[in-house]
Amino acid sequence: MKILMALTYYYPHWTGLTAYAQRLAEGLAARGHQVTVVCSRHNPALAAEEVHNGVRIVRLRPLLRLSRGQVMPAFISTVNRLVREHDVVQVHTPMLETWLVGILAHRHGRKMVMTHHGDLVMPAGLWNQFVQKTVGYLLDRGAAAADAITIHSQDYADHSDYLRPFIHKVVAIYPPVEIPEPDLERVAAWRQELGLNEHKIVGFAGRFVEEKGFDYLLKAIPLVIERMPNVQFAYAGEHRVVYEDFYGRWRHLMDAYREHLTMMGLITDRQRLADFYALCDVFALPSRTDCFPSVQIEAMLCGTPVVATNIPGAREVVSVTGMGALVEPRNERALAEGLLQVLADPRRYIKSRAEIRSVFCTEQTIQAYERLLEDLAQ
Repeated sequence: MKILMALTYYYPHWTGLTAYAQRLAEGLAARGHQVTVVCSRHNPALAAEEVHNGVRIVRLRPLLRLSRGQVMPAFISTVNRLVREHDVVQVHTPMLETWLVGILAHRHGRKMVMTHHGDLVMPAGLWNQFVQKTVGYLLDRGAAAADAITIHSQDYADHSDYLRPFIHKVVAIYPPVEIPEPDLERVAAWRQELGLNEHKIVGFAGRFVEEKGFDYLLKAIPLVIERMPNVQFAYAGEHRVVYEDFYGRWRHLMDAYREHLTMMGLITDRQRLADFYALCDVFALPSRTDCFPSVQIEAMLCGTPVVATNIPGAREVVSVTGMGALVEPRNERALAEGLLQVLADPRRYIKSRAEIRSVFCTEQTIQAYERLLEDLAQ
């Protein structure tokens, strides 16, 4: 097949969404399909067009950024040309232009699958809520134009107000997740270097934004160390302001518990990230909302159990693997109890890498997409 993928950010930009799209694109290319990705040229230093790991990348210069989106004047003309060259189209949302891609695809007799990476949830504030409603309206038009919609879990689909009107064309496919095996010698040396040999480590990672619920984890710190004083909390990520200063609102707690916090910084090297997961005794996911955070699977593949909030989508990984505990969302006391429960007997929750891979297998994900795209391309 000739497959056209559209999304706002692609390689070398790195988020859970772009990692998903890149693994899928490269996986399909490795199976002999011709894959073209059209995206924003978010960094002017990037090439306007290149081939990376078998995938052709076409980058369009943005005029301006609208919250997380990029406004690209050449998008319509470029997609209109590329659609004619391909058999089927896939869009990764949230993307403002999804409905336009659907219109162009149908105009040229092509079908479009929309891969939904989660409902858009913006923080409070008039501007943010305006963005949420505007983008939400455009995404709603995109979902109406899609011939099929893929989502990361049926649980999330069943509880999404956004997807409810389109549930008849929703297909649940687990995301493709890849992480190297941790280097246990390096992990031991890293723990020694940090001076944490006698500590239990709670890891957390991701963008420091409201939906991730890190404020509840910070409020849980004194509740945990009151009963288990040798616990250290390690954060892998960056807290710079992108579209909300959530870190600034909770910096007073970061400062208050500084001696119990280790800031690891943003870890982009995949081997280093695997070692980070293995460094932790438990991984915390205190999200308010979350479609399907792949960090859970990554942590489990590295031998680390997870404590996650019991919300649609985010609870899927712990539910189907049993490698961790689920806790009431937006409740620091419940979160602390869950962390203490797993830290007290982590071996009770450990599953082998092979057991996790039997559920979350990248090859099975690519095969499922291949079958879906072939059906749409006919």
